[in-house]
Amino acid sequence: MEKDIKEGITIIIPSKTEKFLRHTILDVLEKAEGDIEVVPILDGYDVPEDEIVVDDRVKYIKLEPTRHAKKRQGINLAVSLSKNKFVMSSDAHCMFAKGFDTVLKRDWQPKWVMVPRRNRLDAENWCLQIQNENRPPIDYEYVMFPSKSRGWLGIHGFRWDKRTYDRWDIPIDDIMTMQASCWFMSKEWFNQMGFMQVEGYMGWGQEAEEICFTTWMNGGKCKVDKNTWYAHLHKGKKYGRMYWMSRDENRQSYAYSWNKWMHENQEFFFGFLEKFMPMPGWPKDWKEQLVEMK
Repeated sequence: MEKDIKEGITIIIPSKTEKFLRHTILDVLEKAEGDIEVVPILDGYDVPEDEIVVDDRVKYIKLEPTRHAKKRQGINLAVSLSKNKFVMSSDAHCMFAKGFDTVLKRDWQPKWVMVPRRNRLDAENWCLQIQNENRPPIDYEYVMFPSKSRGWLGIHGFRWDKRTYDRWDIPIDDIMTMQASCWFMSKEWFNQMGFMQVEGYMGWGQEAEEICFTTWMNGGKCKVDKNTWYAHLHKGKKYGRMYWMSRDENRQSYAYSWNKWMHENQEFFFGFLEKFMPMPGWPKDWKEQLVEMK
């Protein structure tokens, strides 16, 4: 553990030409109740002067311009500079519950990665979207059964609404994966696990799979904390990605992750999948089918 470590949270917000970055920063500053610093990562671009948030708790980092996304490199840099006990990452289009930071610190245990309950954000009006029984909050995601429908194999998560309803009254619960638009852990665990590995995973992609699977494999736990929440914008066709993404690099990341978990660490991964069975869309002979997939 580093000397002079503080009990606060370094909240890292990677951004690559994001429209709602300023809104997200201001929301974090307004909703946090404890000691925080906010580190927006400007991935190769400048923010207009009138969008810069001037606050002693905000420390911008600008990365050199490249065509490729460098989310992992930016998070690694911010964590290395942090003097806080905890680190957290948030997408640049998120809103938070009041006191989210104090709740996460209160509920945290060593070797845990935590994710607040995820709601849906109406970014234009900066409020929660209306929820209904067909669109509950997202507490859980499962790994979809792989297929070559896209011409290549990959590990993909998807929201698990049935599990949300079935386990509604469990305030802090195990999760197998997440969206990775928000996560919270100790800096010590981040460094011990070597998260945000660039080699193989590249600069962007498979963040949830790396964090969750690595944590479970090494005796840690990944948890959803329903005692607090954040709201995330689904960009969809209205907003688009907001930046260029290399399809080849993305597929390389998926291929690396597939080989790492489905082949190199198959014994662990099959046992891990078994822990969360039954999962939607998975056949009874899923082990045999996965072994045959290349």
